[in-house]
Amino acid sequence: MRRLRDPEAPLIEVRASALHGLGVFAAQRIRKGTRVIEAGVGGNAARFVNHACQPNCESVIEDHRVFIEAVRTIEPGEELTYDYQIQREVDDPPDVDAIFACRCGSARCRGSMLWPARRLEARGRTAARSRTARR
Repeated sequence: MRRLRDPEAPLIEVRASALHGLGVFAAQRIRKGTRVIEAGVGGNAARFVNHACQPNCESVIEDHRVFIEAVRTIEPGEELTYDYQIQREVDDPPDVDAIFACRCGSARCRGSMLWPARRLEARGRTAARSRTARR
């Protein structure tokens, strides 16, 4: 017997997270493709969706609006996550990976909320290394 989702019951709830501070959790089953919440101006529960390297959600931008959408079915009690993919910059401080450390615990955790996974080199040093490598 298939249970239908109660449209009156909340889809998500905010509570303490093992990943970081507060998190957003499924209050009931959320099917793949469901738009869970819009990241509203001024803040709402979407601001508590934590990062994970193997997330169950993604952010979708449509008409200048940001939505959190399920990329797979999420069971009740499961924490909602998406990959922040914070962009690296050549002038990042040396400890940037520690500042943006990831503790999601997934099998493919890259250890950082930053993207790409490895550190970028300053342009001058990269060019010099490329020339050296060709010799």
